[in-house]
Amino acid sequence: MDLNFIHASPFYELTALVVLAAVIGFLGLLLRQPMIVSFIAVGVLAGPSALGIVQSHEHIELLAELGIAVLLFLVGLKLDLKLIRTLGSVALATGLGQVAFTSLIGFFIGLVLGLNMITALYVAVALTFSSTIIIVKLLSDKHEVDSLHGRIAVGFLIVQDLVVVLAMMVLSAFGIGTQEGTEGSALTHIGTVLLYGLMMLGFVLLFIRYLATPLVSRIAHSQELLITFAIGWAALLAAIGSQLGFSKELGGLLAGISLASTPFREAIVARLSSLRDFLLLFFFIALGSQLDLGLLGTQIVPALIFSIFVLIGNPLIVMVIMGIMGYRKRTGFLAGLTVAQISEFSLIFMAMGLTLGHVSAESLGLVTLVGLITISLSVYMITHSHSLYARLKPWIGVFERKKPYREEKLEQQKPLTQGYDVILFGLGRYGKAIAHYLQQEGFSLLAVDFNPDEVRRWRDRGHTVIYGDASDPAFISSLPLKNVQWVVSAMPQHDIGLTHEDPRLLLIEGLKQQRFDGGIAISTQQLHDQETLKEKGATLILFPFYDAAEQAVARMKRAA
Repeated sequence: MDLNFIHASPFYELTALVVLAAVIGFLGLLLRQPMIVSFIAVGVLAGPSALGIVQSHEHIELLAELGIAVLLFLVGLKLDLKLIRTLGSVALATGLGQVAFTSLIGFFIGLVLGLNMITALYVAVALTFSSTIIIVKLLSDKHEVDSLHGRIAVGFLIVQDLVVVLAMMVLSAFGIGTQEGTEGSALTHIGTVLLYGLMMLGFVLLFIRYLATPLVSRIAHSQELLITFAIGWAALLAAIGSQLGFSKELGGLLAGISLASTPFREAIVARLSSLRDFLLLFFFIALGSQLDLGLLGTQIVPALIFSIFVLIGNPLIVMVIMGIMGYRKRTGFLAGLTVAQISEFSLIFMAMGLTLGHVSAESLGLVTLVGLITISLSVYMITHSHSLYARLKPWIGVFERKKPYREEKLEQQKPLTQGYDVILFGLGRYGKAIAHYLQQEGFSLLAVDFNPDEVRRWRDRGHTVIYGDASDPAFISSLPLKNVQWVVSAMPQHDIGLTHEDPRLLLIEGLKQQRFDGGIAISTQQLHDQETLKEKGATLILFPFYDAAEQAVARMKRAA
């Protein structure tokens, strides 16, 4: 089939890519495959090894870079200084510890496989970088960014990003020093970038303190202007970060952090989420289109060995560190799975080494193949993390202290007495509204949420609340279920509907295991989920939008 007409215009090319993505994405949906895997497959099909659709690489890269900036901007919007203070130590220890141990072990594996010392060092360092973009996308899709393990994962991924920037600064400075023949040039370059970084951080802190809220409050009078400003701000700081010598990712992240304290961040997140998903399509297309499968055949065996190390060794390293620091095995396991792949920065890092003449094209091909394997498989591991934990739970107790003091501290005000009428899971807008009316009707209420900040805020208002995860059977077994009339789920849910790892289904299963004989009310936005939820054991199905609409019509009829 002649596809040359597609290259007559970048518009035709982008059209072909979007249509191909829709077709492959639909097939992936029918086969119950993660959408990220489908999009990477689109990149491979569109690349030089298959259809050869991608020719306008600069246009694809531009959209991909904008998507990355928007993604990290949205991540930054969910971060604040309190989160950094509370999780700073574990993020730093886990991030640096994982980088150190992965580099050391990976280096010795490279030597055993016959790589020379320089190549083994490069490959080992490349294996330490995990893809913030892919992980945040998966955690967002599962509504786990605000969970404890999600926040810890984002924290140590930020530490990894800083290490990436430092490593690339050193390489870049070394390249400059080599070209100019002086060590002083390299040191000057590194010092300059660090100085610029401190200056930009200072600017962001001043912006947060004096300008963020009043400026955004004025702009927010127009929703269209608010979104335009948000995209422009994210792209501006990403561009400044890149220009000053550190990554666009960190620039975009700082842009989000700078607006995280404003009262409009939720509105910005809601309006930009769809744009983020569309733009990230081009990131995955760009990643897949760079893979020339014809050059990778001779690297299969070493790539498989390195991939096994990344898929199994990296999570084990994180679990050991988090266990030592006082977290439960479940939290360590779920956070550890997020480092079971290498990053797009790994390929960039190796490409820089190739440019400097330190490594060969075969080494770049090796890391590329490791990236393809680990990214594809880790997507499944993270998507089905709760099922994996349930199967491996009996064998990973060694990674938990007898007293996991950090998580026990979160639960230190956990009530141990019986006597609640209702246990409510989820303190989002719908959950808080339910809590309000239940308390008005005189029900004694115990609220549960997996967002430590939300738990703290709810407790500060004088309400009874505990930190916990509805998908954890051990947590369900610890609840004071005696004499409870209703367990209500108002938790966020997947846009694609029910899956076997949906926390609502896991909650129902956990309650059945405890022989709970009260009512179970489950909220859903999808009418077609009703029968499945009832089959699984739900007593009452709540439809937030439909129920509200029905009540509104009833009130209108009464007022007529």
